[in-house]
Amino acid sequence: MCSRLAKIHFGAGSLPRDCTITDISDGGVKVVAEFLEVPPQFTIIFAPDYSRQCRLRWRIGCEFGAEFTD
Repeated sequence: MCSRLAKIHFGAGSLPRDCTITDISDGGVKVVAEFLEVPPQFTIIFAPDYSRQCRLRWRIGCEFGAEFTD
């Protein structure tokens, strides 16, 4: 279990939005974010020079899980 700030980028034309990583593994990530819509594919930005491509796997309220696709 961790609690780490990150950003989510939904694609061209959107600005990165704040989120909190609550769990991370080699294969994916669990996120808490207050977004109404989370697209099927997005990028998690952990640091200015480190990001991962993700696919949404599940969502319950403001928590969701994603698998890394890169």
